[in-house]
Amino acid sequence: MPGRVLVAGVGNLFLGDDGFGPEVVRRLAADPGPPSLPDGVRVVDYGIRGMHLAYDLLDGYDALVLVDACPGDGPPGSLTILEVGPDDLGTGAFDAHGMNPVAVLANLDQLGGTLPLTHVVGCVPADTGEGIGLSGAVAAAVPRAVDAVRTLTRRLSPVPTGREAAPAPHPLRRS
Repeated sequence: MPGRVLVAGVGNLFLGDDGFGPEVVRRLAADPGPPSLPDGVRVVDYGIRGMHLAYDLLDGYDALVLVDACPGDGPPGSLTILEVGPDDLGTGAFDAHGMNPVAVLANLDQLGGTLPLTHVVGCVPADTGEGIGLSGAVAAAVPRAVDAVRTLTRRLSPVPTGREAAPAPHPLRRS
């Protein structure tokens, strides 16, 4: 059976480029055609519902791909893909009514869960002021982020889409 992978879009679509994560997962969910996502991949727009993401992670996912607007050194629209582990998170105050991805992931153990293998697909925002809609640079990065998520989920899912792994031959039986 393929590994279970959760693709989580996070961000506030009312704050301009902070809506990057929700837009990427919306496009992934709307385009089921080839190249489709591997079996066992669930795509969810969490928006600013941190508690919802935390509780969903308690369902035992093997991997998490978090898609979000992230500050960075590059120009707006630059993508960064990071692998994140428990030591990278530090601490953060968990707000049940908001979305601080670091705090959600750092406090997962307090809910009885463990952080799965986690990757972040981040995009440098141009404008996170009040307003709906992505800036031109960030909107142009969305298709590249969709491709990056597809590549990551294929790598994180051990069985290709629609195929079952062949059973290993019995060690005492001749083929």
